[in-house]
Amino acid sequence: MARIAYILLCHKDPEAIILQAEQLTAVGDYMSIHFDRSASAEDYASIRKALSGNPNVCFAKTRVKCGWGEWSLVQATLNALYSALDSFPRATHFYMLSGDCMAIKTAEYAHGFLDQQDCDFVESFDFFESDWIKTGLKEERLIYRHFLNERKHKALFYASLTLQQKLGLQRQIPADIQVQIGSQWWCLRRRTVEAIFDFVKQRKDVVRFFQRTWIPDETFFQTLVRHLVPNTEIDSRTLTFLMFTDYGMPVNFYNDHYDLLLSQDFLFARKISPDAKELKLRLGRLYAAQGVDFQVSNEGRNLYKFLVQRGRIGRRFATRFWEKESSLGRERELIIVVCKKWHVAKRLIAQLRQHTDIAAIDYLFHEEATPLPDLGGIQASLSKRTRHRRALMRMLFEYFDTNRLVICLDPTALDLMNDFNSDRSTTRTLQIECDFSDDYLIGHAHRVGLAGEHTPQQALKRLLPTIRNDILYEADRLRDAGFANYHLIRQSDSAEINASQLAEVFGLPIETAQTLANSPHLFSD
Repeated sequence: MARIAYILLCHKDPEAIILQAEQLTAVGDYMSIHFDRSASAEDYASIRKALSGNPNVCFAKTRVKCGWGEWSLVQATLNALYSALDSFPRATHFYMLSGDCMAIKTAEYAHGFLDQQDCDFVESFDFFESDWIKTGLKEERLIYRHFLNERKHKALFYASLTLQQKLGLQRQIPADIQVQIGSQWWCLRRRTVEAIFDFVKQRKDVVRFFQRTWIPDETFFQTLVRHLVPNTEIDSRTLTFLMFTDYGMPVNFYNDHYDLLLSQDFLFARKISPDAKELKLRLGRLYAAQGVDFQVSNEGRNLYKFLVQRGRIGRRFATRFWEKESSLGRERELIIVVCKKWHVAKRLIAQLRQHTDIAAIDYLFHEEATPLPDLGGIQASLSKRTRHRRALMRMLFEYFDTNRLVICLDPTALDLMNDFNSDRSTTRTLQIECDFSDDYLIGHAHRVGLAGEHTPQQALKRLLPTIRNDILYEADRLRDAGFANYHLIRQSDSAEINASQLAEVFGLPIETAQTLANSPHLFSD
């Protein structure tokens, strides 16, 4: 039966490393750890101490300082591999991991999978013929000598490269080596690892060549495996599920990716976000589980690509159920009652509800506390109601199971009125014109924050004409909008005149309209 020795390169988060080692070795597998020599000595000591009693864990005998894109990463891997090879004679496979990797299958599944496949799993594509490298340097990685870390010394790195290009200092690739490239997250059989060490001892020239290439962890093992192992015994894929953005950055996985990860045709996944505490907990328990049935659909990469492409054109997510239709409906009728004195409109609406079966709602676009049914969250805030105005109205029509609905708006909401009047539905507008006393205008100034408790009377007197003119301006704007089906009732008009307007706008018998027009205290402050 397969026994896996995990080769872990790490440099931080000792608690996570200890937990990862304990989880993966609890079922009889092994782990060899290389902890970066440039990282915290205290962290390394805590890891050694915590795992000292675990016979299935060993450490690289020689630690090196690792740098991205440098040979040091390959050397660290070789050091950890050598310790694993020496410490675990029963290990049949050697699997490269990082601290960001976690199992997405059980040990039972992984062992059975490897038992059935007598091959090495390593991405290895022809360096020059394949399109594995999407952007940046390609042949320059190999034919020039790289002595500096590109991330730490960017200017010097590219200055060195430019100088070699100008001087024509290209070097030859070893003649019998066909350079391959691929992911560094491989799984190799024991005899392949032993063959690699034999080759390294015999071919110092090849080692020297790769020591001065750029990002050799993507070429060294990939090239040697293809050179040493028959093609029929190589599966050119990684068993670690990982994805990259268009910018070459790894895609992180979070708590809600658990089911997606388990359905992929891989044994591990990278990178698990440090913030995905729940995901880490669930995956940590998974490896030792038994009898788990995995339904592999393997849609991860295609799904990610599809969603990213939709994101570029603003259609990343499915249309919300309230956004599938942009019209209220041709057969529907929306009646808008517009009044600056909200309490007057509310009194009229209350009488309308009492004497008719017409559904009516108060100032839903102005008052957060307006009673509304639960419509899936679209009604939760004024901003949502306004942003999805037509969708909200359509859902209210459906909720009340009606084709006629009344709402109240403040005269300032001319944009909403314009929008509703441009819809295919029938829109009727009823403007209520009230008289405004000085006392009312002073109260209004306090309500909207134009005046406070200690505002001098002289200042209020100077302010009142401006407020009055502003209210008149709003009323004139509404009349000048030229809406079809516009109606007007005035405080100064008789109940008979107002009743005729109410009968027309609401489609009521004149008797009912007269009852509404004669409502007690309709225009009172």
